[in-house]
Amino acid sequence: MSVQSELTGRAGASGVNGTATETIVPKRAIDTNGQVFEVPDYTIKDILSAIPKQCYKRDLWWSLHYVVRDIAAIVVIGYVGTNYIPVWFPSSAFARAAAYMVQSYLMGLFGFGLWILAHECGHSAFSASNAVNDTVGWVLHSWWMVPYFSWKFSHSKHHKATGHMTRDMVFVPYTQKEFLEAKNKSKLSEIFEEAPIVTLFNLVAQQIGGLQLYLATNATGQPYPGVPTFFKSHYWPTSPVFDPKDFWFIILSDIGILATLTANYLWYRAYGANVVLINWFVPWLWVNHWLAFVTFLQHTDPTMPHYDASEWTFAKGAAATIDRNFGFVGQHIFHDIIETHVLHHYCSRIPFYNAREATAAIKDIMGKHYRYDGENMWKSLWKVARSCQFVENNESKDGIYMFRNANKIGPSPKSEN
Repeated sequence: MSVQSELTGRAGASGVNGTATETIVPKRAIDTNGQVFEVPDYTIKDILSAIPKQCYKRDLWWSLHYVVRDIAAIVVIGYVGTNYIPVWFPSSAFARAAAYMVQSYLMGLFGFGLWILAHECGHSAFSASNAVNDTVGWVLHSWWMVPYFSWKFSHSKHHKATGHMTRDMVFVPYTQKEFLEAKNKSKLSEIFEEAPIVTLFNLVAQQIGGLQLYLATNATGQPYPGVPTFFKSHYWPTSPVFDPKDFWFIILSDIGILATLTANYLWYRAYGANVVLINWFVPWLWVNHWLAFVTFLQHTDPTMPHYDASEWTFAKGAAATIDRNFGFVGQHIFHDIIETHVLHHYCSRIPFYNAREATAAIKDIMGKHYRYDGENMWKSLWKVARSCQFVENNESKDGIYMFRNANKIGPSPKSEN
């Protein structure tokens, strides 16, 4: 069967006594790799029924032990580095600077681990107590300059509408028209191929400042035309990102940010700028990087669809995510947020330490629709940035949008055919 006929969504078949019948097959599209993508046909009930009951169990003390472990790792690394690096490298400023950067990097790894545990709190996966979840989550997220309740509310909406072109809250892709408008071009032929140096610059900017830009301006979220930039932010209590009932929770989130800034100012006054720089600011930059790195690659891939309102369902949207592999760090420091993200979108209240068992269960239901890539994630970051620039609907205009690009990777966008 040709690709064109595969996209029609119908195929002839013989019924009882040779009577001709028409069998409806799932809708299909062509992904950025030129392969046929088929829309999932199972239901959310099918998925949830397959998950073993023990996977839903939340153990407060087991969750807390991870918080203690990660904080202890940060404290030990900071203490050893701050006190012994000057002793180990007394005569070489370059060696001391390099050692301090390693120290900050390691602290950033465990710092992102703490961020993930706060993320578990926001989903009520940390414990059965909402009070415990919100207290732990508010403290941990605030320390890394993420407004806890603001993130919790917008992130919940993201989970409820993953892959939806007009309702998802994060990494909403450009349409071809929006991409061209952003480039101030009228057609793709005027862009030519984006130079690799431009891709690299955009990636560096995304990794360093992407999270803060999202929090401050809702960049990569829904556009909200007519609303001034800052008033769309996660810090503004009447932002259209939130519901009116969220007002005081947003204020509380902002108080957490101010408390962290105050603590760091007092830390600076007591011990100096270098101590704060090495033990908080640079690790904070790493936490920002890891969050942008992980979330971008969880929700962007050449095989990944998006849907408009006519085609989207929760089961389809949750499948528009991908599991990847980040080795020892992913499993033991980043708490499997990378390796079990598809399951997380189907049931976000399952704690991360039960997610591998639950993932194995839903893979049997999802079959070919389960998306996994074990490629080195740094390599994937580059490939995704080059190939996934905007989305377009296929020729049948059936509500399925696939990634395309101006770099001549994969099928040509329609306007260039």
